[in-house]
Amino acid sequence: MVVFPSTIVPVYVGRDPSVRAIELSSEYDRNIFVLTQKDNELDDINPSDLYDIGTVGEIIQTIKLPDGSYRAVIEAKYRAKVLECVYSETLSAFIAKVEKLEDIREDSLELEALSRIVLSKFDEYIRLNKDIPEEASINLEEVRDEPDKLVDIIASNLPIRSSVKQDLLSVVSPKERLLKLAVILERELKILRIEEDIQVKVQREVEETQREYYLRAKLKVIQEELGEKEDSSGASFYKDKIKLLGLSEDTEDKLMEEADRLNKVPPFSPESGVIKTYLDWIIGLPWGVYTKDKLNLKDVRATLDKNHYGLQEVKERIIEYLAVKKYGGTRKSPILCFVGPPGVGKTSLAQSISTALGRNFVRISLGGIRDEAEIRGHRRTYVGALPGRIIQGMKQARSSNPVFLLDEIDKLGIDFRGDPASALLEVLDPEQNKNFSDHYLEIPYNLSQVFFITTANTTQNIPPALLDRMEILDLNGYTEEEKLNIASRFLIPRLSKEHNINRKNIPMKEDIILKIIREYTREAGVRNLERELAKIFRKVVVSYLEGKKGVFKVDEESLIELLGPPRFLSESIEKKPEVGLANGLAWTEAGGEVLPIEVIYMKGKGNLILTGQLGDVMRESAQAAFSFIKNRSVYLDITHNFSEIDVHIHIPKGAIPKDGPSAGITMASALASSLSGIPLRQDVAMTGEITVRGRVLPVGGIKEKLLAAYSAGIREVIIPRENESDLSKIPDEIKKNLIIRKVSHMDEVFPIIFYKEDVLERVS
Repeated sequence: MVVFPSTIVPVYVGRDPSVRAIELSSEYDRNIFVLTQKDNELDDINPSDLYDIGTVGEIIQTIKLPDGSYRAVIEAKYRAKVLECVYSETLSAFIAKVEKLEDIREDSLELEALSRIVLSKFDEYIRLNKDIPEEASINLEEVRDEPDKLVDIIASNLPIRSSVKQDLLSVVSPKERLLKLAVILERELKILRIEEDIQVKVQREVEETQREYYLRAKLKVIQEELGEKEDSSGASFYKDKIKLLGLSEDTEDKLMEEADRLNKVPPFSPESGVIKTYLDWIIGLPWGVYTKDKLNLKDVRATLDKNHYGLQEVKERIIEYLAVKKYGGTRKSPILCFVGPPGVGKTSLAQSISTALGRNFVRISLGGIRDEAEIRGHRRTYVGALPGRIIQGMKQARSSNPVFLLDEIDKLGIDFRGDPASALLEVLDPEQNKNFSDHYLEIPYNLSQVFFITTANTTQNIPPALLDRMEILDLNGYTEEEKLNIASRFLIPRLSKEHNINRKNIPMKEDIILKIIREYTREAGVRNLERELAKIFRKVVVSYLEGKKGVFKVDEESLIELLGPPRFLSESIEKKPEVGLANGLAWTEAGGEVLPIEVIYMKGKGNLILTGQLGDVMRESAQAAFSFIKNRSVYLDITHNFSEIDVHIHIPKGAIPKDGPSAGITMASALASSLSGIPLRQDVAMTGEITVRGRVLPVGGIKEKLLAAYSAGIREVIIPRENESDLSKIPDEIKKNLIIRKVSHMDEVFPIIFYKEDVLERVS
């Protein structure tokens, strides 16, 4: 606060230096120097934190309060300027040397004119501001002829900022002070006039409301006299709620009509229940409710790294989106599609994104949905109609900008009831979903601020139009090193907490975790790995309850007791060169795997026999490979008459359907080996599509295939040259331990896979 001369003001003092100043002043001459601090938020202040002009006053009265603070009444006498101010450690108070500031003598007529203007404005101010008593104007009559006192008394009564009051206190010239005060009063008068106008409007609204209340009360009495019930349908309740939703005028009018229908139907009729259910859904949706995004990129990155290992591409995409938003961009929320095998963390990553952004999270599973109405809702003409899953999810989210996970989007079905994938086109289109129309609501709902994330194991089953609306982010299978890190940093600590076991009491070395990964799981993700680790923790809990205490050692011997014998041995890859056996690489929804291909020939009539439950594309690829080998028979030293032999191509694991062109060069290699008698190296695996002229074309799933080769102990892999760009996504651990050969023609493959050196020279 600012204390002006010629005023008597009560002050409350609580800080130690100020309390000590009151006590010292009371002990001596009761004089005290009052200064205002520049920043009211500061508790510990230095002399530099105070203004240099204040007021010297006399303490008239002091009352010590129970909490040790003081209530003091100060009679302010004159302005003064600080010459020197120090904090005395001895006295525990600020001691100041001050200079009295005398008012400048000026022309009395001009001062009198200014005084009259200020008095006139202050009289009007008192009339408009009921918080200031009228006695304040009467008291001013005594100082009308003393401009310096007049300004100080009026300024002390104005509810203006401390900095403005300090400016007035710092002015020595009474004339300049009067001019400044006149400007301040004029501004305050304008504010009061505006407030008065607003108050009149508010009063008018209140009177209208009271009039409406009176008329409604009167109507109620009339209805009671006539034996009618007053709004038993609850229409007014719904109308009040609808008004609070902030909807467009057209939408609000439509909903008001629905509410009015309640008054026209019997209260217990089925139609009344249908209308109420509809209106309950409307008022239950989060219209215009938004959560505030966390835009601290460092914190968001830390949250994502805390919950998930690796997945840098996805994390960077989220950081980029937030950076654009923080920078002031207006780009709509992205629509991401996480594609990867089961267990790699697609769903949990979406939950982590919602946590990192500070948004609500909602998930719906699309697996097995075949009815379009599950997405868009049922029309209200049907019995038991409800909104679709999108609107149901928005109600569950309780905000209009949640992270919305559409899980298993590649598992959508289609039948006579419609195509749910087509219904999702509007939901996942940023240009259309701001006016998403649910068949049940029949009014537009804005989905443009929703952060949609979808998940899929493969994009092959997603319609192209739907796929085009999403940004595809591949979450490929984990390497052994990544699985080891995930188990050590995430799975084991979490399982320790869930099972209430101190991690130190169940130590697991890296080689034991690797043994579990290699011999007890066979997956691209870590879901089964978590199950196996959880099984160990359960066994330990049982052991503790049966009386065993202390550290539970997990080694190779105890691992067999805990998990049983290993379920997955190393891939049965032949070590020595074999004739007619080549190792291919296949991609599956669960990751990659090594695919051995066997070829034999026998007397026959020129038939090509294919077994192993092969699809049409794979059969055609085998035909192309066979035609190429026939064409190269001279160079490969194949002397058989093809019309007198049958060739049989078999791919093991016949219970599993197989399809795709990527085994083309593998089948060609196995054919060449079987028909020429040249053995093939078994430490080499390959993938690539073949043409009848021997060209090697690019294929998909390179990362998964290389992971499978590495896990199987293969150390050399042949891939199409056009897939070289895919190697940038391969972990360094894999590239360091694999020799990767890039080829563009089948003639480049033979020198790599054939075992005999004399044959290599001939083929080359």
